[in-house]
Amino acid sequence: MSSNQLTVRDVVIQMLRDLGIKRVYGNPGSTELAFLGDWPDDFDYVLGLQEASAIAMADGDARATGRPSFVNVHSAAGMGNGLGNLFTAYKNQVPMVVMAGQQGRSLLSSEAYLAAENAADFPKPYVKYSVEPANAQDVPAALARCFEVAMQPPYGPTFISIPNDDWDKPCEPYKVVNALGFGAARESGLQEMAKALVGAKRPAIVFGTEMDIFGAYDNGVKLVERTGATAYIAPVAAAAAFPENHPQFGGFLPAIPMGLSKMLERHDVVVVIGAPVFTFHMEGEAPVLNSPDTRILHLTADSGAAARARAELSLVGELKESIDKLVALLPEKAANVEAPLAVSRPVLDKEEGMPSAAYVLSRISELMPEDAVLVEEAPSHRPAMQQNLPIKQQGGFFTMSSGGLGYGLPASVGVALAQADNQDKRKVVALIGDGSMQYSIQALWTAAQRGLPVTIIVLNNGGYGALKAFSKIMGAENVPGVDLPGIDLTEIAKGYGCNTSRVDNVADLDEAIKKALSDPHTHLIDVIVDPSKGQVY
Repeated sequence: MSSNQLTVRDVVIQMLRDLGIKRVYGNPGSTELAFLGDWPDDFDYVLGLQEASAIAMADGDARATGRPSFVNVHSAAGMGNGLGNLFTAYKNQVPMVVMAGQQGRSLLSSEAYLAAENAADFPKPYVKYSVEPANAQDVPAALARCFEVAMQPPYGPTFISIPNDDWDKPCEPYKVVNALGFGAARESGLQEMAKALVGAKRPAIVFGTEMDIFGAYDNGVKLVERTGATAYIAPVAAAAAFPENHPQFGGFLPAIPMGLSKMLERHDVVVVIGAPVFTFHMEGEAPVLNSPDTRILHLTADSGAAARARAELSLVGELKESIDKLVALLPEKAANVEAPLAVSRPVLDKEEGMPSAAYVLSRISELMPEDAVLVEEAPSHRPAMQQNLPIKQQGGFFTMSSGGLGYGLPASVGVALAQADNQDKRKVVALIGDGSMQYSIQALWTAAQRGLPVTIIVLNNGGYGALKAFSKIMGAENVPGVDLPGIDLTEIAKGYGCNTSRVDNVADLDEAIKKALSDPHTHLIDVIVDPSKGQVY
């Protein structure tokens, strides 16, 4: 091969530059060394100590920037480690390309050590596209397709497996083509939706994760104010979808069929935007879905969600443009609309001794910077958070739609890395349960090594509080494996290089939170909360 002949690696590295990729998340192994050797200075390799952490960090990065992220994992073993958070990325609709190393092609027929059999099948069905190219020269085209498919709505992860000996093979340059996105929903459908809203006496609008994905937060506010509707946030929404301090905000819809039904049957027209109709966590009947007194209409960028929707009309289109067109079809002021059913917020009394999670969350809300970005994985305390820590800005909140643990801590690291890259000075706060912390705790090392000013607030109730709550709801008694004694989170975090503190009483709570939030280094604060107070729904 002549000195001027490009290799597959040369072409792929240039493609990544052309695609705007500056960071590669991963955990390296022998099957990736041909790609990683002589690493270019203009790429940042972000090391995660376990692949689940690397994938969740890439998830946080992509959600913070709105651009696809790139992850490198080690063959089938590494992909296996990362599958839980790949599932979460799929449910979160995160544009991400996962590249796995593979043994050399000459070894694949003999089931060699570290060889991945049917590698492209392994991450299915939780990737939108998965491939192991037929030959080395097909790698650039396959990788380009991975990026393109990842950014087609609904966004989501894609996967490519590349044999180790492909990287040094000769290859022709590959020109990256940026395909144009899709546009607004069909005009006739938007007219029908507008007509329903104009005729409504008690309208409701339900917003979901896609509002953040498409940057349609402010557009949604205009729609709510134009219609006089009550605004709700959809079950298991994974991002800020509507300002929770808005006077027309009606609260969060539960992922329980009857509970959701009781909230929505108060309305004659319900428009669901940027969310499925609906995502439930428990079995049961939802009479509102068949009620002649409540019309349900739907707007989404996800054609699959539209096909599944229990709605009389489901439109597919880019949300921002679609909402603007819908607003333009409405009168300046809604007529004869009843007052919105605004949510009431509790006023907590001052506590003494060990605080409840609700009290801690109310203090975090008071002390946290107004523009802070919150990354949450504390399912035991989500109702208390929704009542006491309102999210007020687009891009100000990230959580997961999958229900799988181990996402929040590494995702906060990815968000912080993306913000540092964009000179975004907003504080990143990770709100994590003590049980959730154990799944991807290795991400503390990456945060500390990078000197990221992330504040990790652990709500420590000594076990899996969400599971304890569900056991009561489902009538399951004496459930094993729900307590977590003997874990010293502050010592573990110190071992990873973080600053730490611990508080277990109300008297010291405010000063401890202030100290953690003002620390310019990665800081974990272990907040011991009363385990007897809390609910999932």
